[in-house]
Amino acid sequence: MHVSALHFYPLKSGRGIALREAEIGAEGIPGDRRMMLVDPDGTFITQRDTPALARLDVQPQAKGATIAFDGGEAFDIPLPTAERRMDVVVWKSSVSAAVADDATNARLSAWIGRAVQLVFFDDVAARTASAEWAGDGTPVTFADGYQVLITTTASLAALNADMEAHGEGAIGMERFRPNIVLETDEAWTEDGWVSLEIGGITFDLVKPCARCIMTTQDQWTGSRDVASPMPAMGRIRMSADRRVPGPLFGWNAVPRGRGRIEIGSAVKVLAERDVAWAIKRR
Repeated sequence: MHVSALHFYPLKSGRGIALREAEIGAEGIPGDRRMMLVDPDGTFITQRDTPALARLDVQPQAKGATIAFDGGEAFDIPLPTAERRMDVVVWKSSVSAAVADDATNARLSAWIGRAVQLVFFDDVAARTASAEWAGDGTPVTFADGYQVLITTTASLAALNADMEAHGEGAIGMERFRPNIVLETDEAWTEDGWVSLEIGGITFDLVKPCARCIMTTQDQWTGSRDVASPMPAMGRIRMSADRRVPGPLFGWNAVPRGRGRIEIGSAVKVLAERDVAWAIKRR
């Protein structure tokens, strides 16, 4: 078993960037989801309600970032000053974030078709993952809840096999927006893992990832007129544990160390659950 793909997402709900290797820190891959769009009142915006975010291509730079819409001309976004701030909300978390300049926000609002502001998770910002699942004091940026999302190739193959058996087409792994993809032979074996070692770093798999409408959208265009994995996940991946209801794919993981991993890095299972996460059977 080894790492077959690595990705990070500079802008929450924006396009991902593939990597050959990645540093891993307490927050996961550096630069992952350190930018986010919010409503004027500070509520976070994602592809769930604004599919056009899939058309935003953000490239981090030393002094800010460049951003383009649908392959158009990119423009530079300077890093905001620490004094230009607002409180923003990601699910149940409130975060003090730095706010981009007015010109950037005006251009993004025109692209997206609604009033938005771009915010940055800078050195002043602070947020931690749920202590109930991740333990105390594990730092996280604007991700939905945890530092790293891990998926496996065999599980995607099993999902696609069910879709194809029902005439529903097939999808790519990008629909699930993982950080680390593992090449595996057995589907759903991750439901029984407690922790992994990759590149000398321990990753605790703390919570399965419940999936939403974003998995039904093309991750380049935002279109929902494409093959959807939701019916198949409803047939074969519905959680039987009330703590995490709904269809599941992938696991949220917390890194317990720092280091570097790369495509091809070997993966070792350090501990397994006595009983794998329960899935409803039909």
